[in-house]
This record gives sequence, structure tokens and C-alpha cells, in this order.
Amino acid sequence: MASKKASSNGSDTAEPEKKDTSGHDSGEESDESEILEESPCGRWQKRCEVVQQRDVRGIDQAYLAMDTDEGVEVVWNEAIISDKKSSKSQLDKIRQVFDNLIQLDHANLVKFHKYWIDSKTKQDDPKAKSSKPRVIFITEYMSSGSLKQFLKKTKKNNKTLKAWKRWCTQILSALSYLHSCDPPIIHGNLTCDTIFIQHNGLIKIGSVAPDAIYSHVKTNREQTRNMHYIAPEYADNNPVTTAVDIYSFGICALEMAALKLQGNGESSHHVPQETIDQAILSLGDPLLQDFIKRCLQKDAKSRPKARELLFHAMLFEVHSLKVMAAHSFVKNANILPENMTDEDRQTRTNLEQVIGEMVRKEGTVQWKFSQVPTLELEKFLEDVRNGIYPLTAFTFPKTPDVPRQRAVSPEIAESEKSETPEPVDLETRTVVNMNASVVVNPEVPNVRQLTILLRMDDKMNRQLSCDFSTEDTASTLADELVHYGFINEVDRDKVTTLIEDHIKAPTIPAQPPVAVETAKEIHVK
Repeated sequence: MASKKASSNGSDTAEPEKKDTSGHDSGEESDESEILEESPCGRWQKRCEVVQQRDVRGIDQAYLAMDTDEGVEVVWNEAIISDKKSSKSQLDKIRQVFDNLIQLDHANLVKFHKYWIDSKTKQDDPKAKSSKPRVIFITEYMSSGSLKQFLKKTKKNNKTLKAWKRWCTQILSALSYLHSCDPPIIHGNLTCDTIFIQHNGLIKIGSVAPDAIYSHVKTNREQTRNMHYIAPEYADNNPVTTAVDIYSFGICALEMAALKLQGNGESSHHVPQETIDQAILSLGDPLLQDFIKRCLQKDAKSRPKARELLFHAMLFEVHSLKVMAAHSFVKNANILPENMTDEDRQTRTNLEQVIGEMVRKEGTVQWKFSQVPTLELEKFLEDVRNGIYPLTAFTFPKTPDVPRQRAVSPEIAESEKSETPEPVDLETRTVVNMNASVVVNPEVPNVRQLTILLRMDDKMNRQLSCDFSTEDTASTLADELVHYGFINEVDRDKVTTLIEDHIKAPTIPAQPPVAVETAKEIHVK
């Protein structure tokens, strides 16, 4: 069976190469679902589906993998460590690079989930997966197509300036985030192939920091493509700064606006400067031309910063009250019951309540809950939450915070088996919101089912259910949750109170969960 071409040159998305070794459909399905390897913690499972790489510096192989915790597909990337760089000091540098990448958290960046170093080789252990040490890292899988693919399908008369502004704002928001880290993170591989667009218009940048990875590992790829995206200082061996990303962004912005550079990146030759100049002149809008020319200046020091470009007259606009209100709502959503049912919303909301007024000379105009288009509003909030409408005029550069993670099992699982049960991982996250419900089982009157819905401080949700009898107490149930690592020790008393309130409350068969607002008690300050 002929393999399919990849949809991107990034490691984050592509059509997987599927091999048919049996010549039958059932054999093909079996090969694709075959588990080739598993991460030391057991969460990530590498499948027999290769993601084509074409030209990504620093990455030797990439496979589709399964996140067994979340039930979603991810990308399993492998980079070979050269013999000269396998010393302890070099491995420490590699860990530092990936530690910084794992901490990145931005709505317009493809997420780095996890990494580990596999030092075992076939010379040391015949069962080892590789003949050389490897760095393995897991990234978000982007099933949507690249921006280059989207532009190829777009006719010039169907493309609007509004869409161009929205794309550029999202890309610059991500670059500003990377460049404001300490130390600044240079993307180094920004092209329309490494920018992905989802069906809702959300832009995500993949293949972050390939040069940082490439400088510490060995790669099998020497051919360089998309040369017209590369800043002039690369050729002069000058120190590389964040300005190289601005130059690459300028070429991307030009392609998005002119649609006349498509296909040039498919070959390894450099697009002539004359072609770029003609594309800029074809734009017509002097303001748009100035915006792109600023990005493409030969002198790296003369190029504006990503955040400065967000305030260029071509992009800058005062955010509407609707956008700012939506951001405020999303930012403070953790104080609201996450799993409130539709019935609860209806009982808590008076549809005739006035939520806004416009005072005019001819009279006051009132806006009520019943006039709000619910579905449209929920979609808009989801778009804001996903990063489609980033705030640029009211935010400042900020380095990424280190996310709080649960304790995980050691990366190198070499410990001998023991009859003594292994200790349960402790939950380090805290609860910011919780709901509970109790349902009676008509067939077993003395047994009831307790369901607890928890919202953790990393915005993850956890649902816990158990049967309990009249002999069980709220304290013993909470103790078990702490013992088995389902809740943090600091949340024991709050969860005990929640369980106790619902155990004592009268129950009705098949009653829907009752939302209990406890934000004032447990919101992390």
C-alpha cells in the first residue's frame, strides 16, 4: 500500500504513513494499532503509524501515540543523542532545554506534554529500542491542516483583511510570549507549514525551538528547505536573536496577504528578493506594505519586537467591551460551578432580569437575559477560552509559570518487583470547586451512590463515584480519598463537609447533581 504524503513538515501534525504488511484490511488495522513502545510512566503508547517529518531539524522520527489518561492522540518524537553529547553535563543541558519547553503554556502554541531520556542501547541491552541514546518527547497532535494548505485552497477574492488581522494577532501573541521568557525562546522554524489553523479559526504554532534541540542532539537531516523564511543573519553567521522569528513572520504575513509565494517553499532554492518585493508592491495598501517591510528589514536590530507589531496601526484596535468582558468571565470561571446542569441554570436565572441599560435622550433601552442568544454567546466564550481573541492592548510580557503537576512514577523503570504494594502517588493539586450528589438505588435501599465532581487548580476535572451504606461516615470516605491520592491533604476537611452535607440531606431516586458553590472557602488565593 503506498504511503500518503505528510500534510506538514512539522512534528505536530501530518497524515500518518500507514504500512500494510499483510495485504488485507484486517492486517492493516492490526498493524496501525500495534503498540511499539510505552513510556516509563505507562501513560503514552507509541503506535505503528509514522508521522512524516520531511525537514524538521532535531527530530529523527515521529509516530502517532495514544495518551491513555486523556484518550487522545499525540505525537511521539524521537531525537538521537550523538556520542559526543551523551556525557552527564551534556545530558543536563538537554534536560534544561526540554524543561523550559514543557513549561510553555499558551493558547496559540502546540503543547509539549512530556519528555524523557532513554539511555539504554542495544549494546547494553539486546531488548533496547535503539542502538543510540534518545530523547523522546510528546507533543500535541494537530489533526487540522497547516496554514499553507489552507492558503492553497483560498481564492484571493474570498480572503478578507479581517481574517488576516486575526491570524497575525494570534501568531504575534504566541511569539511575544516566547520572546518574553527568561531566557527568550527563539522559535527558529516559523513557516506557513509549521502554523496550523483549526476549523474555528484558532491558530497554533508547532515545531518550537528546533535549533535549541538540534544543538544538543544528532539529526539525520541536512537538507534545508523554505530558505526564503530564513533571516539574512543566518548566512552571515551573526548571533541569532528573536529578530529571526520576526523576519520569518514577515514572510508568513506576506504569504497570507498576497497568496503569491505558494509553492516556493516546496523546493530547496531561495526565493529571489525580487519576487518578495513584487509581492509587497501588489498589496496596494501602504499601511500593510509598511507593516511587512518593517518585519523584513535586513538589519536585525531595526526589526520591531513582536509586541511592538501588535501596536502597529495595521493591527492595533481597542478591544470591544464584549471581548474584555468575555476574558474576565473566562479568567474567573473557576469560581463558578463547573458542572451546573441546565435545570440549575434555569432555576437560578430570572429571564426577565435586566442585565444592561443604555441611557438615551429618547429613552432607556434595557437588555434582559431572555434577549441573549445563548448558543451564540457560548460559542463566543469558547473561542475566547481557546485563544482566538487574545488581549493585546491590556496585557504585558510575562514569563510562563511552572505548572503544578502530580507526582509521577520514575522515568526509568528498572526497579525489581517486590511483594510490598507500591505507595500511591500523592495528589499535589488542590480543589478550587466541587459539586456532589447522592442517588438512592431502589433495588438496594440500604445502599446509596455518592458522586463528587472536583475542579482542580490546573483546570482539570475529576469525577469520583462510590456506593456507601449507613455505616459509612463522611470522615472515613474523605480519608480514603486522601489515602489513594484522589484529593490533597489540605482539602480533607472541605470534602468531608461536602460529603456530610449530602449524606444528611434527603435523597430522591435519580435526582440530578445539585451544584454546591464553595468558591469562597476553597478558591486558591
